[in-house]
Amino acid sequence: MKLIRTEDYTEMSLEAGKIIVEKIRSNPAITLGMATGSTPKGTYDYLIHDHKSNGTSYREVKTVNLDEYIGLPAEDSNSYHYFMRENLFQHLEISEDLTHIPNGTAPDLKLECQRYEQLIKDLGGVDLQILGIGQNGHIGFNEPGTPFSSRTHIVTLAQDTREANSRFFNSINEVPTHAITMGIATILESKEILLLISGENKAEALLKFMNGEISEDFPASALKNHHQVTVIADRAACKFI
Repeated sequence: MKLIRTEDYTEMSLEAGKIIVEKIRSNPAITLGMATGSTPKGTYDYLIHDHKSNGTSYREVKTVNLDEYIGLPAEDSNSYHYFMRENLFQHLEISEDLTHIPNGTAPDLKLECQRYEQLIKDLGGVDLQILGIGQNGHIGFNEPGTPFSSRTHIVTLAQDTREANSRFFNSINEVPTHAITMGIATILESKEILLLISGENKAEALLKFMNGEISEDFPASALKNHHQVTVIADRAACKFI
């Protein structure tokens, strides 16, 4: 595991963006695992800027997202379909057919989980997975207690996760209670993992990740079992290490 310390969020996003662009240029048909939320947004801004300035091609790039809320249609402004379209995809020359996100309104959600898991296998797996980390150690929406053997599945969101995400909604009552997420075993099959951590509110999580035991009580600790993880964390997140 490699830790890259940066001065601030902007530098973290820059370093992550550079790594991703380098991977795309060396493998134009790469499969990227995408994350949502405030942490990767700066990185996506860099990818857009690079695409417009340097012409990095996304025509063959394939993407699979980690997760999606259950019950939110793709057009909902709080869905991850909407987030990815508005904050990345519409700004790149990337085929909609090559971008994949779980369907949180599928009529049979268990079947949707199986379909998505098979899709990832059919793509040959994820070449580079982008991750953030929750204050409770969740990765994707895999909450504490999720088995490391888990595959794409339905999850009940922890109250603190819903509270953390409520800033994107009008109130916590609007935050969905369930989601579809890649499982931990699915994530660990990625060839490389890029973990982005920013802000003082993630400092304790980073400390526990770096120095704590490997335990299903802290899902991110499973990443210690992976052979190629790069952590990029800003000064605030590195407060305790």
